[in-house]
Amino acid sequence: MIVRVVLTLVLGMAALALLAVSPVAALAVGVVAVAACIWAMGGLARHDGWAARLAVPLLFGVLLLWLWEMVTVGFGVPRILLPPPSMIGHAFAANIPTLIADFQQTVIRSVIPGYILGCGAGFLTAVAIDRSPFLQRGLLPLGSLISAMPIVGIAPIMVMWFGFDWQSKAAVIVVMTFFPMLVNTLAGLQAAGAMELDLMRSYAAGYGQTLMKLRLPAALPFVFNALKLNSTLALIGAIVAEFFGTPIVGMGFRISTEVARMNVDVVWATIAVAAVVGSAFYGIISVIERGATFWHPSFRK
Repeated sequence: MIVRVVLTLVLGMAALALLAVSPVAALAVGVVAVAACIWAMGGLARHDGWAARLAVPLLFGVLLLWLWEMVTVGFGVPRILLPPPSMIGHAFAANIPTLIADFQQTVIRSVIPGYILGCGAGFLTAVAIDRSPFLQRGLLPLGSLISAMPIVGIAPIMVMWFGFDWQSKAAVIVVMTFFPMLVNTLAGLQAAGAMELDLMRSYAAGYGQTLMKLRLPAALPFVFNALKLNSTLALIGAIVAEFFGTPIVGMGFRISTEVARMNVDVVWATIAVAAVVGSAFYGIISVIERGATFWHPSFRK
């Protein structure tokens, strides 16, 4: 299996090296490299180990980047339209301090506080609505109304209310993450089976005991679905909100500024950082979910 992967990488590097010398030869080697990559991924997909499960998406990602490089360089695509990955990588290496500062402003100072506040508020509101039919009739339609509000309309208002710093971005994230958590938690609280509820009643369990020992554990898969969904929504919300006012730092500010300067490679480098951060955030929530809901049928083999 290792031989297949090594052969794929060698053929891919050879095709890139031949691209500037002989496009026809590069194309021929490239076809063989793609076939070798598919062959390697097919062999890895038949294994159940964690290394094989990790290697297949990594190899597929490398294949996509390699095809991107081959197409943009081989066909002479204008850099302003789509720069090759090598150019984006160079821009990333040349702007590491700037990208770190943008990461700190957008993710650390805006996404994480807004994510915690929005998900926490949605969860607590769902528990309160579940307890009170009056709140269910009053707050649930209001939450649906808030979720339907466009982010491009909310962001400027939040900037006027909370200023240009991270507070306005966190407020936008709270609005975006509140309703998904509310709806999923309510659905999870209703997921407990009738037999289990009857058993709790036969033990004379009160509302609090039933909630803590039966209904909240049954709602955990739904809660984690909302957490994973909100992990990407929060990052998108922060980046979009920064288009409408922010200090001279942040991923959204960097994208809007560098697009105006025609520095498309820096824009793509920022997008790459955002994609990696979003994927890592989602992956962390998934790992926590696996540990907290290991008993759920979806994790059983």
